[in-house]
Amino acid sequence: MEKEEKKQKTMKLSIILSLSISIAIIICILYLTVKPEDINILLKTRIRYEFLIIAVLLNVCYWILWSFRMRILANTMEKRLKLSIWGSTKIVLANMFLASITPSMAGGEPVRIYLLNKEGMRFGAATAAVLGERLLDAFFVLFMVPFAFFVIQGIPGINQYSFLSTALLIGVVAFIIFLGIFIYAIVKPEKTKSFLIFISKKLSRFSKKKESTNKAIKRISKEVDNFSNSMFSFAGERKSLALASIVTVIFWSSGFLIPSFVLMGLGLPPYFVESFAAQILLLVIIMMPTTPGSAGVAEVSIYGLYGVLIGTGEGSLIGVFIVLYRFITYHMNFIVGAIFMQRIFKSVASFSMDMVKRKEEKQN
Repeated sequence: MEKEEKKQKTMKLSIILSLSISIAIIICILYLTVKPEDINILLKTRIRYEFLIIAVLLNVCYWILWSFRMRILANTMEKRLKLSIWGSTKIVLANMFLASITPSMAGGEPVRIYLLNKEGMRFGAATAAVLGERLLDAFFVLFMVPFAFFVIQGIPGINQYSFLSTALLIGVVAFIIFLGIFIYAIVKPEKTKSFLIFISKKLSRFSKKKESTNKAIKRISKEVDNFSNSMFSFAGERKSLALASIVTVIFWSSGFLIPSFVLMGLGLPPYFVESFAAQILLLVIIMMPTTPGSAGVAEVSIYGLYGVLIGTGEGSLIGVFIVLYRFITYHMNFIVGAIFMQRIFKSVASFSMDMVKRKEEKQN
């Protein structure tokens, strides 16, 4: 009971922290960019609601494409599995809640692994499917980063935001390190087993639940083999790999179009190419493990990347743009994710990796 209460407090703290930081930064940006005399200018701005609706629909399309890609990966890595589009959609929507309140959106991965496991996938195969998504994303982002840097560097005034260059450099290095570790884990499963067994032995000293060493080694070996075999199996499925790669490009591109339609909704130029490039760099920054859901970091980065396009002077709509854009791409995901998390787990605080372990033990 005490453990459950502690978990609920931790969850509430993460929710409050992520939302508070996001809202506080947005309020600060509005305070700095919208002066009393600018209110009349903003009120006279003709809002194009049809473009804002398209932006919302693009976010929904983003969810569906994500679900479609997950279905491709899951059904390819687990031949006997027949995951439906609605089944994968529920998994994606439920994962968005924890992804929204954890650094690098890492909280969503355990949710997707658990729910795929619940659908009938082996734990190692489910892990491979989820990490396979990250691998496809990493390749796409790294491939597009040079293009994004080329476009952004050509925008007058971007150099005044020197912190962005530092953040981007750190983000790219982190991406490359992650990619290297991930590929090494696939091609060297025995090394991966040795490392995980070593970590497991060290952590077992602090665990109240005692488990035999042989049982832990057997479980780790089995799941690492499942993970490695699933990844190699997927790599051999050229049609599925090509389809998943194409969906990845369309998936991210649909999300990258959202800010352009928000801009048009505010009566501003869409800056399609510049905005696409800005979204790639923003994704690199957001993926760094900083604040819960990258709240605050995302808003400041958006201000820096889009401030040079929209302007930050008198009558600027940069603050309004950030409010609308973050609501569609962050707060909307947070709300929908919480609803599906509640429906699936009966409580937004009820999910834990203990559920995964119990599920795995029953299978064994």
